[in-house]
Amino acid sequence: MRIFIDKQSPKAFHALVQTPETVRAVAAEAGLDRTVVELVNLRVSQINGCAICLDTHTKAAVRAGESARRLGVLAAWRDTEVFSPTERAALALAEATTDPTDAVTQEAAYEAARQVLTDDQISAAIWVAITINAFNRVSIMSKHPVRAHRGAPGEESGVAVSGG
Repeated sequence: MRIFIDKQSPKAFHALVQTPETVRAVAAEAGLDRTVVELVNLRVSQINGCAICLDTHTKAAVRAGESARRLGVLAAWRDTEVFSPTERAALALAEATTDPTDAVTQEAAYEAARQVLTDDQISAAIWVAITINAFNRVSIMSKHPVRAHRGAPGEESGVAVSGG
C-alpha cells in the first residue's frame, strides 16, 4: 500500500494547495472563464489517467455550467465542433504542457494559441496545465481512491482528497 504523500508531507502539500487559487485568479484576470480552466484540468487529467482529479474536476466543470455532451467528447475535442477557438487553443496548450517531449506539436500548439489568445491567456492556460499536472502526480503516486457514494448508482462519488 502506498503512502498518501499529501498526508505524509503536509507542508509541501499545503504549499501546492495554494497554487490553484492563484492560478484561477490569474486565469480570470486574463479573461479565461472557469469552464475553460476546468476543461484544461479535465483534459490533462485524462491524459495522465488521474481518476481522483477526473472525479473532482468533472464535478467542478458541471458546477461551472459545463454540459454533459461537451464533457463526454472532451477526449476527442479535435474531432468536434463544440469547443470555441479559445477553448481549443487552451486544450492544445494543455496537451503540449502535459507531454512536452514532442517539440513540433508543442510549437504548433503555441503558434495556434497566439492566433487566438492574449499573452496573459497563454500564460494562464499553461499555468493551469502545470498546476493540474502536479496534482495528478500527487494523486497518482499516492493512489488516491475514488470511492463509491453510498447513495443510488450514478450519484456523485466521495473523494479522498481535494485540490487541483
